[in-house]
Amino acid sequence: MLWKFPTSLSNFYAKLLYMIVSTRGRYALRVMIDLAEQDEHHFIPLKDIISRQGISQKYVEAIMTVLSKAGLVEAMRGKAGGYRLNRPPKDYAVGDILRATEETLAPVACLEDDAEPCKHASHCKTLPLWTELNNIVSSYLDSVSLADLIQKR
Repeated sequence: MLWKFPTSLSNFYAKLLYMIVSTRGRYALRVMIDLAEQDEHHFIPLKDIISRQGISQKYVEAIMTVLSKAGLVEAMRGKAGGYRLNRPPKDYAVGDILRATEETLAPVACLEDDAEPCKHASHCKTLPLWTELNNIVSSYLDSVSLADLIQKR
């Protein structure tokens, strides 16, 4: 089933995801789902997204800038402007969206992409735990698409 985590610790993982995903990441997912539910051939005005999602204009503008720079949405300026997805919803992994909007999804600093090698790594008793958790979370987020989220509604 889509929403089950790979272990019996589902509450733990759900709480962990909430801790590592910021409001910006959660809002980015809401915006992407909103765009995925619209006509794929039309640009959706920012004001329409804001109205439906109840997120401030300033916040949505910042999110759209990040999503656009990451190549996840297409933007058009002008009277008929707005935003739209640039590929089908099934081709967007939640992990890709969150990686674009979050500084990191790593559960601990030593597993962040740009982290300096930890001087304790060779004898760290908890590193295997954090590494496996990082792999589970990343794998799960990469296995869920925007289409999956839309179908779940």
